[in-house]
Amino acid sequence: MILTGATRIYVAGAAGMLGEAVYRHFAAKYRVRATDINARCEWLSVVDVANYADLYEDVSNFHADVIINLAAQTDLEYCETNPDQAWRDNALGAENAALIAEKLSIPIVYVSTAGIFDGSKLEYNDYDEPNPLTVYARSKLHGERFTERTASRYFVLRAGWMMGGGPDLDKKFVNKLYKQILSGNTLLHAVTDKLGTPTYTHNFAQGMERVLMTDYYGVYNQVCEGRASRFEVAEYFVACLGLTDRIRVEPVTSDYFASEYFAARPASEQLTNFKLKQRGLSVMRHWKDCLDEYAAIFREGLRRGYEAKT
Repeated sequence: MILTGATRIYVAGAAGMLGEAVYRHFAAKYRVRATDINARCEWLSVVDVANYADLYEDVSNFHADVIINLAAQTDLEYCETNPDQAWRDNALGAENAALIAEKLSIPIVYVSTAGIFDGSKLEYNDYDEPNPLTVYARSKLHGERFTERTASRYFVLRAGWMMGGGPDLDKKFVNKLYKQILSGNTLLHAVTDKLGTPTYTHNFAQGMERVLMTDYYGVYNQVCEGRASRFEVAEYFVACLGLTDRIRVEPVTSDYFASEYFAARPASEQLTNFKLKQRGLSVMRHWKDCLDEYAAIFREGLRRGYEAKT
């Protein structure tokens, strides 16, 4: 599709770390309505994607030209212990958004996950067959496949290990490391037996815009370039903060965190952007370059934290 300044973009599930980046990126160029079940700030309105009638009314009243569906429960342990909520938000919500997009004859973007694969391979391209291990992954795969079957014009974008949002919104690995450092920890533990592709939210939003400028509809892996273990990401983050002489990262296996992170995780969630590259659409940068950029937020936070203690 052709995006212009008059294009009306509806972003569902926009309250999280990816939603913040998507909203900021698209609102700078297009007309955007951002919604979530949790309206945490002034640019968000309350709409529940699992409520078809409310979602349809809001999308149609906005006269949306495209729907971007980001709504999801992403905490694996929460999904395992609250499966009804996971299926409601990740599957039923995805069904509603896809049905509405088709009814209104507009494109839809659905964000999926590398977690739909079982880790039996070292890396996966866009055409490899998923085999989800958890409630979270199964519910996300359902959303992916329902969108593919239902919507005539769709983009499914599979993300990797997400990073972005800063100390307030980042619920993932990088911010968990930061919180430990800010609290005074000088020893961090990170696993070496889980591999993935870090994916920066702002770069992901750029890639989303790039595919929306085309009619190459379909399923795409969209992750940052480069591969890493959790341990490698932790070491590089500490280096980005300039703290290698003060913070030690100790390699461990997943057994170290078995009680805290009890949901099954693939040994490898490494994706390749095969289709994006073949079609000349990839704008994804190396994860180290993105983490260099992202770490600036945390360096400032640490500076303020250290100043407050002195």
